[in-house]
Amino acid sequence: MGLFDVHAHLTHPDLASESTAVLERARAAGLTTIVSNGLNPRDNDAVLDLARREPIVRPALGFYPVDTVLQPMRAAGVDYPREGEECSAEEGIAYLRENVEQAFAVGEIGLDGHWVPEAFWPEQERVFRTLVKLALTADKPIIIHTRKREARTLEILDELGAKRVNWHCFGGKVKLARKIAERGHYLSIPANARRSESFTRMLQTLPRERILLETDCPYLAPEPGTRNEPANVAGTAAYAARLWNLPESDAVAALAENFERLFGLPP
Repeated sequence: MGLFDVHAHLTHPDLASESTAVLERARAAGLTTIVSNGLNPRDNDAVLDLARREPIVRPALGFYPVDTVLQPMRAAGVDYPREGEECSAEEGIAYLRENVEQAFAVGEIGLDGHWVPEAFWPEQERVFRTLVKLALTADKPIIIHTRKREARTLEILDELGAKRVNWHCFGGKVKLARKIAERGHYLSIPANARRSESFTRMLQTLPRERILLETDCPYLAPEPGTRNEPANVAGTAAYAARLWNLPESDAVAALAENFERLFGLPP
């Protein structure tokens, strides 16, 4: 069993032009699986194309939570600092409905209360529910992005009966993270864990069988001001081993078992 990254953005412009070199460095660091997460239909297509060319890449097809309500936000004059493709909620849902069987996982999807004003939350929840139901019908694991709406996200997942869930880059309170782990969900720890008190605390206190590794590359690098990439999960695995007082090989094996339980095959 090798190392893995359950949440990367290999199609991001900062990485896409160097994907061959990025993947070579990942393999050299011991990675055998990288789950590249899509954000919208065009990005999902790019993720699928990369996965077809590179066996190390597994495609997660998603619909970024802010994007699910971006068009009505723009129409209402809400500022959101992002350029690029925008699509309607129904276009994003239709894409997932047509392509979900090709997905290794559905994600990232979720709720965002940081950029999205409360007036748009009901519509955001409607889209989220629809996407979760698509994942459940297709028996696909779900990768969650949630910001400032962690508790509500958990309520909806509980209501819909979602069990095969990973929470990426969880930013809520550690107490809520423990409740999430108690549900049988997983939480992936990013590569900046050494400089984050919250992520360090999660590694120390959450059940080890509920921990996964991620980068969210090109974001959340181990060192501020640098570009992140999947190879950096090796440093997180070494950090977890030190916190757990385990040989690094044992920590990697335990993390790989977590991956296999969620996704149904080893990394």
